[in-house]
Amino acid sequence: MTSLPYHGLRLLAVHAHPDDESSKGAATSAKYASLGARVLIATMTGGEAGDILNPALLQSPKASRDIAGLRREEMAAAAAALGAEHIWVGHVDSGLPDGDFDNQTPPGCFYRVPDEVAMLPLVHIIRTFRPQVVTTYDELGGYPHPDHIKNHAVTMAAVAAAADPAAHPELGEAWQVQKVYYNQDLSAKKWITIHEKMIEAGLESPFADHLEDFKKRDNQRDNWLSTRIDCGEFFPARDRALLSHATQIDPEGGFFSASRKAARTYWPTEEFELATDLTGREPLTPGVDFQEDDLFAAVTFDDGRLVPAEGMLPKSPETETGTGSETGAEATTPTESDSPA
Repeated sequence: MTSLPYHGLRLLAVHAHPDDESSKGAATSAKYASLGARVLIATMTGGEAGDILNPALLQSPKASRDIAGLRREEMAAAAAALGAEHIWVGHVDSGLPDGDFDNQTPPGCFYRVPDEVAMLPLVHIIRTFRPQVVTTYDELGGYPHPDHIKNHAVTMAAVAAAADPAAHPELGEAWQVQKVYYNQDLSAKKWITIHEKMIEAGLESPFADHLEDFKKRDNQRDNWLSTRIDCGEFFPARDRALLSHATQIDPEGGFFSASRKAARTYWPTEEFELATDLTGREPLTPGVDFQEDDLFAAVTFDDGRLVPAEGMLPKSPETETGTGSETGAEATTPTESDSPA
C-alpha cells in the first residue's frame, strides 16, 4: 500500500482563540491532513472572554453559564471537521479593550504574561510534535487584537527557543522548525481584489463600506503573499469547521454568508507570508507575491528525503487557473455587508 505523499510531514498552526483556526488557513489545514500530513492546531487561549455572537444562542443557558466549556466542545468539533489534531496551550483570553492594551487588559491574561514565560508550553509542544512548518500571525496580529499580536511574539520566541539545546532542556530535546509562515488569509489585498472583481462582474459587493478600512490596514504593513495554497475543494470542510463555533458564528451573518461565498467564487486559495526559511534552497524574492504553492516546499523529511522545491500539492479540481478563477464556482450576489475581518 502506497502511503499518502505528505505522510511524515507535520504542520503546527498556532492560533489565539478557538475559531481562529477555522477562519484563517482552515482549508489549507484540511488539505494537508487529507494528504497524510499531521496537522496540529495549538490554541493559545480558551476564548473565555468571547461574547455570544450568534443571536440564536443568546438565550442558551449553557452558553451564558459556561461559554468557556462550550467553546471547548466547539473547538473539538472544528478540529474533527478539518481532520486535525488539537491542543490547548493554556493561556487566558485577554478580551478586546477599546483603548490601550497595556492598561486595559486584565492581570494574568495572555497579553500580560511576559513572552519568555508565555512561550514555555509552546516550546514543549514544538519539541514534542516536531513540526517542519509552523504558521502564526504577523507582528500586527493580522488585525489589532491583543491576543493576536501576542500570538506572533510568543510563537516566534518559542520557535527560537525550541531550537536551542541550552534553552529549557527540561522541555524536551531541541527541535529546529524549518519554515515559519504568517497567515495572510485576511489580507487587505485579497478583499480589495475580490471587491473589484465583483464590481467588474456587475455584482453588488458586500465590501464597499469597508474599503477605507482595508486600505488603512494595507498602509500599516506591506503584507507579502509569498505563498498561496490551492484548496478550494476544502472550502466546505472549512465552512463546517467555522459553523462548529456556534457561539461565534451566525450562519446568516455577513462573515459567513457573504465573504465566504465571494471568496469561493473569486479567490479559491489561502495565502501565507514566508517569515523564516531554513531549508537551504534558493531564497524567494522578497515582496513578490505568489512564488510558492506548498508550505512544505523544499523541507526535509525525518528520513532525509526532500520535498521538491516546487512542492508537491495537487491542484484543486475546482480551480485550474489559480487565484481569481471562477471555474467550478457559481457566481452569487451576497447581500450582507459585514467585514470579513
